[in-house]
Amino acid sequence: MTISMFMKFFKRLPKIFAPLLLAALLLFTACASEPPSRFDRAQQESTQRGASSVSQESVAGGQFNKFFPKAAGGYDLVYTQEKKGFAEAKLKRDGQEVAVLSISDTVNNPSATNKFENSNQTIAGYPAASQGSTGTAILVSNRYQVKVQSRDPAFSASDRLDWLTKFDLSSLARLQ
Repeated sequence: MTISMFMKFFKRLPKIFAPLLLAALLLFTACASEPPSRFDRAQQESTQRGASSVSQESVAGGQFNKFFPKAAGGYDLVYTQEKKGFAEAKLKRDGQEVAVLSISDTVNNPSATNKFENSNQTIAGYPAASQGSTGTAILVSNRYQVKVQSRDPAFSASDRLDWLTKFDLSSLARLQ
């Protein structure tokens, strides 16, 4: 091999080596595993806490809407969330959110009924439970949790009780 041939080969080396290096780099990075995303971590944490997917027996959220109270007395009811086993509406007065009303099917989370087991309080004949200082819930037919949560300090426990009794609880109790 002459020096001129060696020099030609040496000049072509980057043209040959660069694509090979790039191919190897792509191969190794494509096979590397990604760290878990924040959504993967959240899913893992919720599963570890006992959360599970929505049960096939769960009632469609849209079926709950007809049991919510009707807006009256200067209040507006804005439906904000509806999914299998759950429906939620915001209660507004003068455009400001004062409370959140919801119905959930506890077939998706049976432990949600535990707080009602030793309840000595009833509302409209259903076992009731306070949830912190801003929430009041009742359990209808040992299955449906109906809840009112204050979002405004002026919306009191007696206001929550009043709105709980405005739900069509007897019809909800017949829902299968």
